[in-house]
Amino acid sequence: QVKSEFSRRADMNCVVFTAIVYRTQVVAGTMYFIKVQVSDAEYAHLKVFQSLPYENQGPSLVSFQTGKTRDDPLIYF
Repeated sequence: QVKSEFSRRADMNCVVFTAIVYRTQVVAGTMYFIKVQVSDAEYAHLKVFQSLPYENQGPSLVSFQTGKTRDDPLIYF
């Protein structure tokens, strides 16, 4: 659901956009840290916030890191 926002902010046309692994952190909602494959050999780490259900808001892209590899550890940032 955040692919278009990531593509726009990273100025990147993502041929592939596949989540590989994720971690969560509970805050006033849930913060997702997601490793996403964006091309054959390139990956990005996304930080996505999902608010609490009663707020009726979709996920939002908080920040991201590009230039990652499949072997880079997914850490909180």
